[in-house]
Amino acid sequence: MLRIYFFALISALHLNLTAQDTFSIVAVDTTTGEIGSAGASCLDNNSFPGSGGAIIISDILPGRGAIHTQSYWVATNQNNARARMQEGLAPDQIIQWLRTNDVNGPFGALSRQYGIVDFSPTGQPRSAAYTGTGCLDWKGQRTGLTYAIQGNILLGPAILDSMEARFLAAEGPLADRLMAAMQGANVPGADSRCLSNGTSSLSAFLRVAKPDDSEDSLYLDLNVPSLPPGREPIDSLQTLYDLWKTTSTQSPTALPLFKVFPNPAAGAFFIESPDDAILTLYDLQGMVMLQTELPAGSRRLSPTLPRGWYLLQLRYANGQTQCRKLAWE
Repeated sequence: MLRIYFFALISALHLNLTAQDTFSIVAVDTTTGEIGSAGASCLDNNSFPGSGGAIIISDILPGRGAIHTQSYWVATNQNNARARMQEGLAPDQIIQWLRTNDVNGPFGALSRQYGIVDFSPTGQPRSAAYTGTGCLDWKGQRTGLTYAIQGNILLGPAILDSMEARFLAAEGPLADRLMAAMQGANVPGADSRCLSNGTSSLSAFLRVAKPDDSEDSLYLDLNVPSLPPGREPIDSLQTLYDLWKTTSTQSPTALPLFKVFPNPAAGAFFIESPDDAILTLYDLQGMVMLQTELPAGSRRLSPTLPRGWYLLQLRYANGQTQCRKLAWE
């Protein structure tokens, strides 16, 4: 529910999220019941403070489905799409409803782009996508039984073709396959607005929900909301994902997760560790900003850091590692 309220707040502030997002994928895993969402855009949290970047288009209902509403994004349309999924409409029915009931009327729907996946009441995967004729070129979509890929303002159809090919060729869990799809668009100007920046985009995200997850606490929820000029968000997303994978599987004797507060922090923060560890602080490019021995208990740290997002990693003597995200203001 928090995401719905956030969407409503953004809408109330009248942020014109023009052509948000650019390329994205939603998908389900029929074996695990996982539902995933990933995407990127040449709009970021600096362009539209409070949006979080491309992630604003992502809505996952664990155990049910995922929805991407993009191209001239409107909070009301996204909230309506969620409501229709909660009512039990299939992806193609949700899209038809949105086309008929767009917040700006039928002509408004011509500028929208949607990608939706879900599980039917009998557990069968379903997908659907829509690209209005008013979306900016190049625009298009690719769908399969378990996925929907869509994009606008692209260099050309090769971006979606590459995303689809890499998603289908990748092995392993759904998160691996979504990350592979994102790497398929990791070329300068994938979002053509970012060609002069030398990057595919300015922000990127990767999210996966297990069937029993809470909507506000997903199994995997990574976001690169913004970066300095010239840095590639998909590379940063890959770095975060690789670090996350080192901590995603814990043994039965795993230590309790360490605590960090306040978060967001400014000037200083505290860490409570259940055991002696080595603390490493990474930026979103995977660069080491701080490394120090951390004894069990509570410790105050006051590094000098630029404003942004960071990843805290604790590595314990038993080989276990744990990670937490830290926002620095």
